[in-house]
Amino acid sequence: MRFVIVGAGRVGRRTARVLTQEGHDVTVVEYDSGRAERSPDEEFEIVEGDGSSESDLVAVGIEEADGLAALSGDVTVNLVACMVGKAYGCRTVLRVDNDYREYILSKYASDVDEVIYPERLGAIAAKNALMGGTVRAIADVAQNIQLVELTVTEESPMRGYTLSELELPADSKLLGFGKRGQSVGLPDSDASLELGDRVVVIADFEALSDVRQIIVGQSATAATA
Repeated sequence: MRFVIVGAGRVGRRTARVLTQEGHDVTVVEYDSGRAERSPDEEFEIVEGDGSSESDLVAVGIEEADGLAALSGDVTVNLVACMVGKAYGCRTVLRVDNDYREYILSKYASDVDEVIYPERLGAIAAKNALMGGTVRAIADVAQNIQLVELTVTEESPMRGYTLSELELPADSKLLGFGKRGQSVGLPDSDASLELGDRVVVIADFEALSDVRQIIVGQSATAATA
């Protein structure tokens, strides 16, 4: 999937890094030329530009993007960026800087898919909100390890099989299981994987794509928290 992120601050860079490690194409737009400099270990592109400018967003490929996350420190820039992103068919995530703005924009900015206050929830919340779908990242356990909750879909190749028949990649492990509408608990090897059931897995970033395909299916995407 392709994503555009507005803002190369701590939250923007961290979100871009997580998405890139999972194999997604990410471009970050940053107004400040100093922040726009990319570190040698960052695999995503950072482009100097105005995130509230339609022409600048078009220049970085907003027309082909699946989602836009406006994560700069300027709420006005973020709101305008989301309006542009929505006009181009993107899923949009708007960062705010306090609880009241999170409440008021969640209530009235109906065109924005998700309003977040990442100072309280962390960059992982921004990534979850941006992607939407049936995979929810619970926490970054380490730099390259993530705890995720996956929901079984109709496309799941393991649908109808038991947990004892579930074969995950070597760099991943099943930690929890919950039937649809019930709480997650310790996995029961005799339990069958059915539509809407949830599986909690800890995995290396490089194994996450394979885990998603096994549990969710080909159209796997990550869900909001």
